[in-house]
Amino acid sequence: MNPNFTIIGVGSPIVDSIAQIEESFLDHVGGEKGGMLLTDAVTIGNLIQRIPNRPHAAPGGSAGNTLFALARMGASTSFLGKIGNCERGHFYRTRFSELGGDALRFKVGDAPNGHCLSLVTPDGERTMRTDLGAAMTLTPDEVSAADFAGCTHAHIEGYLLFNTELMQRVIESAKEAGCSISLDLASFEVVHAARDTLPAILQEYVDIVFANEEEASAFTGLEDDYAAMAEQLGGLCDIAAVKVGAQGSYIAAEGAVQKIAPVPAGQVLDTTGAGDLWAAGFLYGWSRKQALHDCARLGSILGSAVVQTRGSELSEEVWSSILSEI
Repeated sequence: MNPNFTIIGVGSPIVDSIAQIEESFLDHVGGEKGGMLLTDAVTIGNLIQRIPNRPHAAPGGSAGNTLFALARMGASTSFLGKIGNCERGHFYRTRFSELGGDALRFKVGDAPNGHCLSLVTPDGERTMRTDLGAAMTLTPDEVSAADFAGCTHAHIEGYLLFNTELMQRVIESAKEAGCSISLDLASFEVVHAARDTLPAILQEYVDIVFANEEEASAFTGLEDDYAAMAEQLGGLCDIAAVKVGAQGSYIAAEGAVQKIAPVPAGQVLDTTGAGDLWAAGFLYGWSRKQALHDCARLGSILGSAVVQTRGSELSEEVWSSILSEI
């Protein structure tokens, strides 16, 4: 890894509660299967009480999942986001530090730490309900170029697009500090909500955009033509990656689109964090100046591994296998 290349993630440091449920449980949750909706702590607590098995806790959040994986691969990482001054907040900071991440750029809020309930159905699909907690209290005036000092690249989770002023301050501060920027579109709900602002943000600030097929379809209005989706997104920024699960990925850059073969998963147990770890693999390769198809291959290796695991944390045995392969 290039010791002079530091990736800072920007987003919501959220603790995940991952629960295995039956398909019928979603009938009482509302919203679309596979999506993410913001809610409150009381609603999440009520849902957890109705789940037969105790959920598993893990550090999460879109940018967080990417950063934890990058740190585990030996990348130099930092995190800009607001944690709560509570047990979950301390848990998050400690776990990030244990992997060698720079935890000094976390802001600390008075509200409880952000919390996400990830409901995983037997087909491996996850439906999320999120209380942003302290993460939601991060304000634009708390962010400046100084937060990005010494960093090479800023990876931003798309959920920041729900807060237009904060997103604008983050991307302006990152550019002022000399960072390149990647943006993960996060969910189709985010794309719909940011329809008016997203094209200009991609064109003016973003170097790499990550999207799955649902997010890319929501942005482009296209269906099933993934190469065309990548091409349209790639017309706005240097590199566009459209991830299509078991069908692989499409990478657009310099006016051309590459189809990247998938890394097959033996059994899909849980898609939590799949796109986030795909981004981690891609950024790891990209930071080492590898060819884009090799970057996407690394993304596919991590994405394939995590869908065969419950939650977004990989075991030491799995990591040993991945690290020997890359």
